[in-house]
Amino acid sequence: MTELYSLKGKNVVITGAGGYNIGTQTAILFAKSGASTLLLSDVSQCALDALRCALARNGAFPDSTFIFHACNVSDDGSMADLFSQLDPLGGPDVVVNNAGVFPTSADGDAITSTRAAWDTTYLVNVLGTWLGRRYAVLAMRRHAKPRGSVVNLGSVAGPIGSAIAQLAYTSSKGAVAAMTRELAIVHARESIRFNCLCPGPVNSPMLNHFLDGPGDEEEESAELGGEPNSGSKRRRREVHLPQGRWGDSVEVAAAALFLAADASAFVNAIDLAVDGGLTKAFVTPLGPPSAAFIPNFSVSP
Repeated sequence: MTELYSLKGKNVVITGAGGYNIGTQTAILFAKSGASTLLLSDVSQCALDALRCALARNGAFPDSTFIFHACNVSDDGSMADLFSQLDPLGGPDVVVNNAGVFPTSADGDAITSTRAAWDTTYLVNVLGTWLGRRYAVLAMRRHAKPRGSVVNLGSVAGPIGSAIAQLAYTSSKGAVAAMTRELAIVHARESIRFNCLCPGPVNSPMLNHFLDGPGDEEEESAELGGEPNSGSKRRRREVHLPQGRWGDSVEVAAAALFLAADASAFVNAIDLAVDGGLTKAFVTPLGPPSAAFIPNFSVSP
């Protein structure tokens, strides 16, 4: 049974691997699962240094070789250079497109979201993920891989939307899911699988920065009986979690391992929600009285 979840003999690329986030936990878990080579990238050299330390704290990995490579996923040349690092080693078998950004207070609704938020979010979350897929396919073809797995990090915000306005981020993750489905079908006969991993709220530095920082809207604060910047974004999300807690990055990493390994060899083109049941639940806070009943005008009184 364990061989189904083993990555022994496989070369792996993980983008956005630094920062103590899902990428970091995925790198650690993949190493524990015996991946031969892990090419770990991040736009920040400091984040890569922290990742190196995190791996060291988790013990020795005699079966794995680590390559740390700074990379801007939204830059074509930078991504081409990243994937070329594995050419002498036979190319990638697994690619995890994890790099992403959340534009915090610059994002919002149709009126308040800024052009800067859209530009930054789409450059990294959409263009960056597309480039990761592009160079994954090119490398797998170049090395005549008999099969490959590409895991793209989406979000539950893509398919269901968010009660707190984050239009640029939400739509970018919807785009990631749509691209994943199309590429999965287009490349299925090449035995390259594409799946979208959709985490719910995860206890990570990126989400905590958004939820605890400035930028809460007056409307949501008033609805919850609080003041602006009083943590209403966090409370607004917590009430929707059926299990009553945030997810952990390692729980998302475990799902990434399933999609990367041979255990999921017949799993393709799916959106895998790792959200504690959030997307299947009808849970809502006690709010103000409902608006007046709207009669069904198709029925005569």
